[in-house]
Amino acid sequence: MTLRERIKSKTTKQGWVLPRQTTSFADPEAWTNVDCDVTPIERRTWSAWTMFGYWFSDALNAQSWMAPASIIALGLTWREAIVCIIFGSLVCTVPLVLNGMVGARLHIPFPVAMRASFGWYFSRFAVVTRAITALFWHAIQTYTGSTAMTQIIRSIWPSYLDIPNHIPESVGITTQGMISHLIFWLVQFPILLIPPHKLKWFFVAKCVLVITTSVAVVITMTSKAGGAGDIWNLPYGVHGTDRSWLILSSLSSITGGWATMATNIPDFTRYLKTDKGVYWQVAFLPGIQLMLGLFGIICCSASKVVYGKYIWDPLEIASHWDGPSGRAGAFFVGLCWVVAQIGTNLSANVISCANDIMCLWPKYLNIRRGVIITTVIAGWVMQPWKIIHSAQSLLAFMAGLGIFLAPIAAMLSADYWVVQKQMYDVPGLYRAHGRYRFNKWGTNWRAAVAFLVSVVPSIPGMAASVNPSIKGTIGDADKLYFMFYFWGYTSAFLVYVGLSRFFPAPETHVAATIYEDSDVISAADGYEKGESELGDEKKLGEREVVSSV
Repeated sequence: MTLRERIKSKTTKQGWVLPRQTTSFADPEAWTNVDCDVTPIERRTWSAWTMFGYWFSDALNAQSWMAPASIIALGLTWREAIVCIIFGSLVCTVPLVLNGMVGARLHIPFPVAMRASFGWYFSRFAVVTRAITALFWHAIQTYTGSTAMTQIIRSIWPSYLDIPNHIPESVGITTQGMISHLIFWLVQFPILLIPPHKLKWFFVAKCVLVITTSVAVVITMTSKAGGAGDIWNLPYGVHGTDRSWLILSSLSSITGGWATMATNIPDFTRYLKTDKGVYWQVAFLPGIQLMLGLFGIICCSASKVVYGKYIWDPLEIASHWDGPSGRAGAFFVGLCWVVAQIGTNLSANVISCANDIMCLWPKYLNIRRGVIITTVIAGWVMQPWKIIHSAQSLLAFMAGLGIFLAPIAAMLSADYWVVQKQMYDVPGLYRAHGRYRFNKWGTNWRAAVAFLVSVVPSIPGMAASVNPSIKGTIGDADKLYFMFYFWGYTSAFLVYVGLSRFFPAPETHVAATIYEDSDVISAADGYEKGESELGDEKKLGEREVVSSV
């Protein structure tokens, strides 16, 4: 087909239809594609070192550098900031490991895995919720990357900062800012199109560049300041019970910041060769967060000595560097955070959202098309400069979306590890009328109840965080919001397990994991057999044919 014919074919709906995959488990009348299917063996290229690079790619960003800022600004000290970073990250590793195993062992994406606990149709609610969150954060991270691009350009052409503005102030961005945003988006776009199983090189490159540059910035700032500064001696700004609640709130905010990743981690662990790399996340995430947080504290403290004020943003620090050597430093800082923001968008936002919308419309979308749709909408349709410029309440709302993601992550963990005892019917997850449909509405009512129990109590506190004027009308309800992730994850986990135990759905249980149609076990067979017989079957190995339908 010539280029002209290909372009002409895209003018019709039928021209966008993707080739039907012959290896799919989907129903004959359904449509799927290789990106939505179980990950083929040739794409399982990730190792534990890849996961290490992945977490560097995700956690090494400007927001992690500035993470202690919000904690110290609220009245706590650097000690509490460090404690919150460490324990907040450790708490998040619980769902990261539990849910990461689902992807590593079954090699299925998050939208498919959610069908086991939420049901065929209700799982789409979880998928859309996660997709919206990823879309907003991709927009915000992209705009942050454009500020890093400004440092690269102005270090080469200082007059770039003097470009006259022709955009109205109400738009929320200047002409120079729009140019930086466009350039960053154009640089980022082709990198986002690289398939996930081929991203190992990018993760490694980001590790080397960001760590080297960050250490250099710390050395530079402490050298300029003649030491680390006085932030280590700042007194407490709050005391008593207020301080205790503030520590708990900060812990929850650190954990909630990783709510998206704790939910969609199967989208990445599905590419692992073995599941051993999943456990290393317990060390990777807290270690990287702590390292970058300490870098931020040291440089911020030194900036008070050098520039007369505390500066948490590494790009703002670089903006003070002039002269040949200063601009050279600003160039590498800008390059560092350009790569960092692209890496974070890859690992936390774009691929996640692309997986979601791809599984919602597999006939027309694969990961590549999903990435294009995601980055165009987030970068331009959503106008992220307006989000940053004039909608702080929206940012608070986005942080509060963790209350919706916590129960989703919890039920994915609970269903796989406790309810189904690590045994799924993988082909059944791809069939609209398979064992995970639950009822004619395709909804597991147990998941719906657990979701409501988890989310509803935290909504008043989230509303108060978005609109502080209503805080006096909700009493102490905001206290629960201070620990929204702890409450949301734990309550959903326990309620879902309890309902599934007292009101089981026997049709969803299998005696061993089913990977292929030839391994199919009927639910009835499993429950008709005695406990001892089932135990003997499990010992035969998960991939052994236990019974035929």
